[in-house]
Amino acid sequence: MEKKQQKGKNNIVSFIPDGEYYFNKAIKALEKDQMDRAYKYMKRAAELSPDDAHVLMHYGLLELSAQNFEKAYELIHTAYCIEPDEPEHIYYLAEVSGYLGLMNDAKKYAEKYLELDPDGYYALEAKEIIDFAYFEQNELEDLEEDSYDQFIQQEKARRLMENSQFNEAIEVLEELVDQYPELWAAYNNLSLAYFYVGDLEQSKAVLHHVLRENVGNLHALCNLTIIAYYEKDESNLKQLVDILKKVHPFDFDNRYKLGATLALIGEYDLAYKWLHSMSKRMAPSDSGFYFWLSQAAYFSNHVKEAEKAWEMLIRIDPSKKGMEPWKHIKNKEITEIPTLDQNREYIIKKINSDYPAHRMFGFFLLSKSAFKQEIISHPKLIDLSKYNGLEKLCLAYALNHQFNLKNKMERNFTRLIGVAEELYNKTEALTLELQYLYQMWFVLSEKAFLNGYEFKNVKALAAAVEYMYFSTVKSNRVTKKQFAEKHEITVSTLTKYVDQLLKFLPFDEE
Repeated sequence: MEKKQQKGKNNIVSFIPDGEYYFNKAIKALEKDQMDRAYKYMKRAAELSPDDAHVLMHYGLLELSAQNFEKAYELIHTAYCIEPDEPEHIYYLAEVSGYLGLMNDAKKYAEKYLELDPDGYYALEAKEIIDFAYFEQNELEDLEEDSYDQFIQQEKARRLMENSQFNEAIEVLEELVDQYPELWAAYNNLSLAYFYVGDLEQSKAVLHHVLRENVGNLHALCNLTIIAYYEKDESNLKQLVDILKKVHPFDFDNRYKLGATLALIGEYDLAYKWLHSMSKRMAPSDSGFYFWLSQAAYFSNHVKEAEKAWEMLIRIDPSKKGMEPWKHIKNKEITEIPTLDQNREYIIKKINSDYPAHRMFGFFLLSKSAFKQEIISHPKLIDLSKYNGLEKLCLAYALNHQFNLKNKMERNFTRLIGVAEELYNKTEALTLELQYLYQMWFVLSEKAFLNGYEFKNVKALAAAVEYMYFSTVKSNRVTKKQFAEKHEITVSTLTKYVDQLLKFLPFDEE
């Protein structure tokens, strides 16, 4: 018995995972976009193989993607010291040096890369790093002593603006530009702060000052373009867009600004060109970048790239799931008739109507529209002080708010809006001819909601309101049966809910 046990022990092969084992697991995880696993395995691989330049290089790239620039620099520099003639190590050492603000080093390593591999895979990027290093050195030469104070004040203003404290941000930025009259980034942020408080004239005045003193400032041109777009200043907008189309920025900050601006105003092909050019080197923590890239990609017919960018956005911000700009767009092969949910001017008109039911309809359209982000970002288009409680619920729905179904009021509202969704899903295209059907529903539902109606059968209510509408406009050509079948209910159920809705018609009041 003891001999058998000993023989069994001798047949066991001892396996101790080494660095190569974990490195290969990390690569497989990366191929599956499992970033957390990849990072864990790569870190373990580096611990087990501290002298393997290939492993250290890839670990450094993961840290670079996570914007841990100091750690990335340490790893990539170690890989470079082990294999100083490997072009890829030299290129990424140039890149990470640039992120750390070590512009002399960035330029030195980029030049060394081009010496070793002048036609290499990263040759274009290396040339851009050299150009940018020259630009940065010239721009910052006279600001080194004050740069830390400027950074702190601008960060303070940025945080205030993120918290919608625009007047407080204006005070900080006004003081900053007084102290540093050539700090153009502060002027551009100041113009945005004025824009968000609705002072468009002051916003434009700041931008024109920047362009007089710093001719060709791209951020100022982009901000003026956005204002012209929102003001519907077609003549000025055309001139500005023509200028932007001729701009060819080499640094990523300007490419990002240009691409996002072009995407916002609907110049999707060119927006995609600039944003896509950044995609390989963009930090994976910037959700705004992936939003604009996905929108520009989709509307310039790069659908797979759009979906890929949106997947990255969801990983960064899971709350955006289901908010794809194209999600509710009807298939263009079905109809070429313009739909109301993609008609920017119509939506803006409805949400600014004098009638609550029209505004409710406008917010429902907004929930489907590719223009949603643009409209909700505008400082004047949506004014919460003008809306009643039900309208605010409709706006919350458009913004993908998660409602509490245990709360009776919120449960009733989700059923109310569910009827509009049922109508929408049973319609090929929400055209101008159908606007009155939806407006009829929102008129009825507003009164019903205020009277505590519970909207218990969504399909039946959709069938009932559709029958009521079409029996009025096409009285000789509609039957209850056709709408009952369309919404998969019985005729008797439809009749029951028509009777209930008749109580909420406006002319039913004494």
